[in-house]
Amino acid sequence: MEMSKAVFLDRDGVINRERGDYTFKIDDFELLPSVIEALKKAQKKGFKLIVITNQGGIAKGLYTPTEVELLHAYLRKELEKENVFLTDIFYSPHHQDYSKSLDRKPDSLLFEKAMAIHKINPLQSIMIGDSERDIIAAKKVNIHGFLIEPNSSFAEIIDKL
Repeated sequence: MEMSKAVFLDRDGVINRERGDYTFKIDDFELLPSVIEALKKAQKKGFKLIVITNQGGIAKGLYTPTEVELLHAYLRKELEKENVFLTDIFYSPHHQDYSKSLDRKPDSLLFEKAMAIHKINPLQSIMIGDSERDIIAAKKVNIHGFLIEPNSSFAEIIDKL
């Protein structure tokens, strides 16, 4: 069976601007400038594009899963206008202060689910994150992680793939 390769991406600070507060409203969502071109390059190189994001504000009662899903539908639509197609988006609704869960990064359950569902070879895949917990989670499943500064470009990483 042929395995796929993927670029796993954190959401806030990697795809959209990290505001220092929870982003769950479309009005607060701002794609970072170089994201579309970088994702196009990854897609052209045969990588599946998978978002793995912690959404602890759900556990805190600040917003609902429906609000997150509406925002993700908006993200998909904006990217599709530019011929960028996300393979999948996985999010953890948990927060360590409210509910323990293996799907919240730095744990790796969402990566494991994504790899099983989409038949991903971890050794051919990478994770781009702006937090140490993104890299720790990826490492647990043998995915090479790249730590970037929040709101910075990851285009150079994609160029080297």
